[in-house]
Amino acid sequence: MSDTTHPAKTPSFRDWLTAENPVSPAQARAQQVWLGWRKLRRNGSALLGFALLAIIVFAAVFAPLLATQDIFTQDLANRLQGPSLQHWFGTDELGRDIYSRLLFGARITLYIACLTAVIAAPVGLIVGTVSGYFGGWVDIVLMRITEIFLAFPSLVLALAFVAALGPGINNAIIAISLASWPPIARLARAETMVIRRSDYISAVRLQGASNTRLIVSHVMPMCIPSVIARITLNMASIILSAAGLGFLGLGAQPPSPEWGAMLSAARQFILTSPHVAAFPGIAILVTSIAFNLVGDGLRDVLDPRHE
Repeated sequence: MSDTTHPAKTPSFRDWLTAENPVSPAQARAQQVWLGWRKLRRNGSALLGFALLAIIVFAAVFAPLLATQDIFTQDLANRLQGPSLQHWFGTDELGRDIYSRLLFGARITLYIACLTAVIAAPVGLIVGTVSGYFGGWVDIVLMRITEIFLAFPSLVLALAFVAALGPGINNAIIAISLASWPPIARLARAETMVIRRSDYISAVRLQGASNTRLIVSHVMPMCIPSVIARITLNMASIILSAAGLGFLGLGAQPPSPEWGAMLSAARQFILTSPHVAAFPGIAILVTSIAFNLVGDGLRDVLDPRHE
């Protein structure tokens, strides 16, 4: 009887992802992403946050297609009208469509939040890693500066900066960024103080790597996951600060459909026409909750200490 040989089974993509011993850096990174997705998939609140955030981003990107009215057209004959088939969320004090203005306002809110994160996260990461890596007088100076910023509530600090810079969206972004980087710096410093004592850092140092290379190529990448989770959690505070500046007239200026500015204009009609203030307030609340839920989920995935 002749022996029959069976061809070797070709490993599937799932087998490649779940292999115990990855054979390449690309496979190791793919496995990390896969394991993170599995952990995130079991977190119902995080998935809800991602769903809400996806809806908000979709509404902002496709606002020109989803809007039913021009956001600047005034119709004083139909001012302060309640929700109807023509105006889904009603009209404001100038007869403008609230639903359409909320859609375009989402663009402004996400623009402020994302640009603030892009500015504050790198600044906090650089200050924190340099402070934690070098220690000594460098750590003392940088942390004292950080503590000066932390001594004031973020909104109060943002108010002070934007009052000095002047009203406007770009100045509001700068002001909020200056108030948002200190917590990131404190987190990065704490992570760096642990990482710098690791054996692999000592090994790279013995190979002749400079301090700059150690910080940029080895320390910062280890801190980035925690920074991403923290800045996502801080998005709610950034959105509230932006809305607060807009409410006080120091952020986006009329007739811009920024949610805080819409709330400011609606406050005098809150008793007679509550819908004018309710819908911008709900938009701010839902967006803040979405970022908090996403931040909690990312922290659970990116930080192994949170199980």
